[in-house]
Amino acid sequence: MRDNKKKGQYAEAGVDIDAGNRLIDLIKPIVSKTFRSGVITDIGGFAGLFSLNVQDMRKPVLVSSTDGVGTKLKIAFMLDKHDTVGIDLVAMCVNDIMVQGANPLFFLDYISMGKLDLKKARDIVKGIAVGCLEANCSLIGGETAEMPGFYADSEYDLAGFVVGLADNEEILDGSEIAVGYQLIGIASSGLHSNGFSLVRKIFFEGLKMSVEDYVEDFGRTLGEELLEPTRIYARAISNLRRDFRIYGISHITGGGLIDNIPRMLPTPCKVVIDRSTWSPPPIFSYLQEAGQISDQEMLRTFNNGLGLVIVVSEEEADEVLLRLKAMGETACLIGQVEARNDAEEAVQFEGSKAH
Repeated sequence: MRDNKKKGQYAEAGVDIDAGNRLIDLIKPIVSKTFRSGVITDIGGFAGLFSLNVQDMRKPVLVSSTDGVGTKLKIAFMLDKHDTVGIDLVAMCVNDIMVQGANPLFFLDYISMGKLDLKKARDIVKGIAVGCLEANCSLIGGETAEMPGFYADSEYDLAGFVVGLADNEEILDGSEIAVGYQLIGIASSGLHSNGFSLVRKIFFEGLKMSVEDYVEDFGRTLGEELLEPTRIYARAISNLRRDFRIYGISHITGGGLIDNIPRMLPTPCKVVIDRSTWSPPPIFSYLQEAGQISDQEMLRTFNNGLGLVIVVSEEEADEVLLRLKAMGETACLIGQVEARNDAEEAVQFEGSKAH
């Protein structure tokens, strides 16, 4: 009798345990489609189990990353559309370990809501599953927390965690990057999941726009443009590394080209990038003009149309570009590695930006 009363009081306080159990039943068939070899538990247990196959590796190394979607979630709230932000969540984590040379194994999610909405939570997990399938990793567990009084009932936050595997000898740390090597930029799908605090300020406070407004430059509504999922590059990177020597990869997230490229460069090197070699999607010039953002701030806040920058030898650059094109990626040669003295910036730009 006491137990039933306690459960009733907990529900009255805003936490519905039964709804949490129903969610597990709803998402089981969605999650199971992501399971790859190595998964040895179903969801609903206390932990996810994954069996490692490291027989072909001399020195296996586990590589992990965690990230979120940030205030891009506000766009999902405005549109009441929740089936794509899970793709962003996976992309932001998986892209980070892929550029270190790891192949993703499994993913965990954390969904925190003011009040558990089964349809909304199911849509979020559907997006996460789509991202996991694209990245060839398994969604083996997660947590859905109901936190009344902490979030508004219609809002939530997301966090993701990925674990991958690399052979120590195959880890990409940029240490072998040398003068004369070439930089290839691989196109982003748009803003990805960075800079949305500034984006929202410009569009919704400055321009007084709505997510339902059609923007001719974008060929779709503002909301559709802003909610475009982050591109997942796992298959492209895996394909390239099978046949080509990749010396370094930079995931262009917060900090843009200026802050992310140096993370893969050895100290004696700099990169010189020709901004006329690629054409960023219209969203970037639209934002810059509307917000009167300087070139420098644009380059440090947004990806400016490039989701990844990879470093290859001059001899293989053309073949790598052809392979990327064959895989459906938009890519181009954007610059080269040069010698750097102590007084120079690690990333330098030349040429006018393309339009």
